[in-house]
Amino acid sequence: MTFTGADLLRFVAVLAVVYSHISFYLVDDLGTGWWGIDVVYEVLVHHGGLNQHLSFVGVAIFMMLTGALVTRSAIRTSPGRFLLARAARLLPAFWVAILAAILLVRAGINGMFSGQDGITGSEAALSFVLGGFFLKPEVAVLGVTWTLAVQITFYLLCIAGRPVLRSAPVALPIAGAALCSLVIFYNLYVPQPFSVPMLSKIAATLPVVFLGQIVYLAWAGLARKRWLGVAVLAQLGVVAIASDYRVYWAGERYAWTIAVVAAVVVLLARYDGPLARLSFVRWTATRSYTIYLVHTLVLYRVYENAVDVVGPTGAIVAFVVATCVVAEALYRFVEVPAARRILSWWPRRERVDTPAGARSLSL
Repeated sequence: MTFTGADLLRFVAVLAVVYSHISFYLVDDLGTGWWGIDVVYEVLVHHGGLNQHLSFVGVAIFMMLTGALVTRSAIRTSPGRFLLARAARLLPAFWVAILAAILLVRAGINGMFSGQDGITGSEAALSFVLGGFFLKPEVAVLGVTWTLAVQITFYLLCIAGRPVLRSAPVALPIAGAALCSLVIFYNLYVPQPFSVPMLSKIAATLPVVFLGQIVYLAWAGLARKRWLGVAVLAQLGVVAIASDYRVYWAGERYAWTIAVVAAVVVLLARYDGPLARLSFVRWTATRSYTIYLVHTLVLYRVYENAVDVVGPTGAIVAFVVATCVVAEALYRFVEVPAARRILSWWPRRERVDTPAGARSLSL
């Protein structure tokens, strides 16, 4: 079974993520606006019922793709090969982006994505292993990378539950939903010094990944319909808990937003029409991870330096061009060669499975 529409979905997800941060910045931070934001708000937020700023739309698409594509790989490949393939794709570009973010903060060019004015040496070191997100208060030198914590958690769950995935696969998302609920309740009811807020964020996001996993199990015929229904209801239960207790961090329409994203993924995942083969769609899809990593590092300074000269639309165009250039460099000179080098360490007789899902964010 192939996901021929995966590149088109990644393209849509990139547009949603980039738009979301532009909208947050112009509307919430600067108190201004842009005609493109007005159009999107009227069509997709006001009439479509999605979250303000399309918050979580792009992330949810990436996460559902991760759930579907990574599940296939986890079932088919050995744990060692599975983890090596993911590390090869994700870590080198991530580390370079984190280093760039730290240097930009230290140089006074960019600010932090959390409340601190700067970053200490120990906080910088922790950022290379996502440790800053688990501090109280949170320390985020590159805010978008919190999604990698969700992905890595899912990878580890797939490895730990691989025997279940191969024998009774639908049990994993059901058990995962129970675990996510327990994590959310833990943070709600334990004394404040013992809570870990980032764990609730991971637990509130994992249901979307599990929904992608359920989609794969349904299409592959690996579970009965009634149990697939139970698994879906379990994920919706976690979303309801997270919504009721305000674990979600932006917007009040997460259940509907997730439902719309799920429908889009189901409709487009196996699409094999001309749109999926457009060159700019494929270019964006293959660079989706590096675009995701660098776009917020580029956005704020490019916009503020260009807007007085070329206006809001021109400044946004300049930001998009700069993001594409930086993302291409990170993809061409870091992500691809580093992945090839790391994967070459594995014995040739045991080919490492590197499906397209490794690019999904793979954000």
